[in-house]
Amino acid sequence: MTAYAIAHLYPEGRPSEEVIEYIDRIQSTMDPFGGRFLVHNTPVEVVEGDWPGAVVVLGFPGMDAARAWYATPAYQELIPLRARNMAGDLVLVDGVGPDYDASATAAAMRTAIGGAPGV
Repeated sequence: MTAYAIAHLYPEGRPSEEVIEYIDRIQSTMDPFGGRFLVHNTPVEVVEGDWPGAVVVLGFPGMDAARAWYATPAYQELIPLRARNMAGDLVLVDGVGPDYDASATAAAMRTAIGGAPGV
């Protein structure tokens, strides 16, 4: 199942040379783990709430690959280039399978809280 690395970044002004170097080198750290950019350097359209900054979404074949990529010395070496120049948050999360049904999740939640089905 696909896993994702999702970053919410807060760039300030023009990108520094360190950020440019980070962007230039990151793909080579992802390649051995089947990682690829799904969202990068694209504007967000805020339809609810507030979303300052930028979003980056990376896809990996699974959570083990995402964790392994993040832990590599090659990527760990790059982190300071980004972190010194922009604040942000990064999470790793499993995706859902093609047969995922939100209504089944809702039913399980109703059962867990003792609610009636369909209420």
